Amino acid sequence: MLFGVFAVHSPESCPLNNKKSRTIFLDIQNKMKAHVRKLNITKVIGFYMSVLEHEWIIILDAKSAHDIEQLCIAVGISAISTVKIVPMNDFKVAVKRLTSTK
Repeated sequence: MLFGVFAVHSPESCPLNNKKSRTIFLDIQNKMKAHVRKLNITKVIGFYMSVLEHEWIIILDAKSAHDIEQLCIAVGISAISTVKIVPMNDFKVAVKRLTSTK
């Protein structure tokens, strides 16, 4: 199942402006690699950032939002950001559902 993880932090806690946040941020990729399999995350589809919006968007293929919650805690994302986990569908899947209900 696909999930979007939307993580937002304040300018004050931004890794560009905060040494503690920078340390956490620079270690996220290594920690994600270590925890992904343990937490039933099938695949990291993408990890994107909007620097000026102070927002990260991560697309994951995972079994549950609870596993993603644990990942965000384990790697430190939740230590510097507010996190929203949203189930997502591929556009083709949504179109198929809409066309099959006619």
